[in-house]
Amino acid sequence: MSQALLTVIGEDRPGIVAAVTQALFTADCSIGDASMMRLGGYFTIMQIIEYPRDLGSVEMALDPAIKRLNLRVHLDPISSVAPTADMPNTRVTVYGADHPGIVAGVTGALAAIGFNVIDLESESTGSPERPLYVMVIQGYAPEGTESVRKVVAPLREKEGVEIGVHPIESAVF
Repeated sequence: MSQALLTVIGEDRPGIVAAVTQALFTADCSIGDASMMRLGGYFTIMQIIEYPRDLGSVEMALDPAIKRLNLRVHLDPISSVAPTADMPNTRVTVYGADHPGIVAGVTGALAAIGFNVIDLESESTGSPERPLYVMVIQGYAPEGTESVRKVVAPLREKEGVEIGVHPIESAVF
């Protein structure tokens, strides 16, 4: 089996996930890691798929859904990469008046201490008069949550945001 990264973008509407996953099933594909969500008025899918034949057969299987739902699709062959051992141990929450530079400032500070972002979700909300930016980051802090607290503390004043840092307890199976 070969692997590919599948990216799908289209105007949000019911049936996108069903049409794409049915097409992948028809092409004998298996879905691995996936992220599917609405962003603004669009729906996005990013997922790793395993396919038994060639990418052309996957593209042919997806074609009816692409045309019917007016989707943009991109397939990139990838080599099999073992998942990283880093499990998220820290959650960072950011809330504040929306303005350019919040994501760059926070992620830059985190990168400086070797923080590995595993998941980042954000949303612009509020009203035009009072725009609010909300961001939740989960990741791995090699030196633990206290190192994260120290590095983001100056951003509260600089970026004008509230920042929370919380440990994530790992489940033991």
